[in-house]
Amino acid sequence: MSILSVHKVSAAPWGTPLLKDLSFSLDAGTITAIIGPNGAGKSSLLHLLAGGHGLSAGELLLQGRPLGDYRLAERARHIGVLPQQASLNFPFSVEEVVSLGRTPHASGRLADRQIVQEVLEAVDINAFAQRIYTELSGGERQRVQLARALAQIWREQDAPGRVLLLDEPTSAMDLAHQQRLRHLLKEVAASGCAVVLITHDFNMACSCAETLIVINNGAAVAAGTVNDVVTPRMFMDVFGVSVYINRDLAFPQVLIT
Repeated sequence: MSILSVHKVSAAPWGTPLLKDLSFSLDAGTITAIIGPNGAGKSSLLHLLAGGHGLSAGELLLQGRPLGDYRLAERARHIGVLPQQASLNFPFSVEEVVSLGRTPHASGRLADRQIVQEVLEAVDINAFAQRIYTELSGGERQRVQLARALAQIWREQDAPGRVLLLDEPTSAMDLAHQQRLRHLLKEVAASGCAVVLITHDFNMACSCAETLIVINNGAAVAAGTVNDVVTPRMFMDVFGVSVYINRDLAFPQVLIT
């Protein structure tokens, strides 16, 4: 079932055309990875999917309803976002930051507290839940912001259609937490959520996504299953690099030659 539909979307969020005629759908229970070179329009696309401004043509439908028709709090019950950079300079504890993800909901203090505890454990930050956020390392902050976004869409009963949008979610994570995140995203998708991640880690994309969308110069130049999209020709055409693709594993492994 499609949760978020993108139909012939073009965008110029700052007056400059950045996205051109994009069409795809995000279905419940799936993980979609968006890849492409720097400046291709990936983060601009995520900005639109989160309800940001700049749509110049086409339509975005959340549960069959125009995304722009949703009030901010209503939209926030459906869509959790991990931005590439999150600015927070107040001396909040880790637990308080994660609790912000429950703000759009009216589920009650006890339910919210239980959800926050579950998310703290899922992201492996419960050991420093009372530490001050601004005193954490970059990788720790990234995991806290991930937990906040997860808390927003953690329960299926909170909203009939849930979307998790992640912009470079592993950029500051060590290998152990990258592996943990792969498993966690699959669990979140299995709960009925549509998961979208932007990443430059091709092996991360191949190992956890069912669908890849390749963006270049604001347009989708390839889209489909991982096995169909991940080819040496695509990497040469889009990224200008020669790669070897090992298909002997459970997922294609990309090696730059």
